[in-house]
Amino acid sequence: QVQLVESGGGLVQPGGSLRLSCAASGLTFSKLAIDWFRQTPGKEREFVADIWWSGGSGGSTIASSVKCRFTIFRDNAKNTVYLQMKNLEPEDTAVYYCAADTRNRAFSFRLRGQLDYWGQGTQVTVSI
Repeated sequence: QVQLVESGGGLVQPGGSLRLSCAASGLTFSKLAIDWFRQTPGKEREFVADIWWSGGSGGSTIASSVKCRFTIFRDNAKNTVYLQMKNLEPEDTAVYYCAADTRNRAFSFRLRGQLDYWGQGTQVTVSI
């Protein structure tokens, strides 16, 4: 059974940092595309970051709204993908979800949330 579990969320002051983790069981992350999305009540789910591996090479994409503040990286030995967030702003407050693509979809599909497995989400609150 595949399970993705996010952790690392919490309350942080503006300007602070958090590192979110997405750990997988029943699935090997190393050669999959993994994405982070976030959502706040009343708003559509928003793409945050993508990390991929295909044909012996890999890369990542960060949404323009958080570029230069967020990075995504993976630790294959721990079967975990991380979202490092710095200089957090109140607008970053949301539930953050990770998701995995097991069908080698193009980025344009992943960007729209077409992924196979999702975690339960972790709350990030940026407030004084």
